[in-house]
Amino acid sequence: MLTTKRKPASIGEILIEEFMEPMSLTQAALAEAMGVPRKHVNELCKDRRSVTAATALILSRVFGNSPDFWLNIQRRNDLWNTMHDPKEVERIERARPLHDAA
Repeated sequence: MLTTKRKPASIGEILIEEFMEPMSLTQAALAEAMGVPRKHVNELCKDRRSVTAATALILSRVFGNSPDFWLNIQRRNDLWNTMHDPKEVERIERARPLHDAA
């Protein structure tokens, strides 16, 4: 479980700061390398699109790292966002361990 109070770096932040900027890649150039529309890359960069398994496989092929790298970033963000959403926290807290439910 996440114990940090600081929001983890997002897909967009990692993609831009750790990959695109150091490699002088534009969104258009990355989209071409990925074989996707530029809008797809723009939405990733602006954190309006989540990384799916397919996107993780594509990014790993383009950048030479693992799909798990990309999926773990997405997973950490999803967990953090859920744990800091009052409605989701309320929903989660309604759940009871099986030994308490019986």
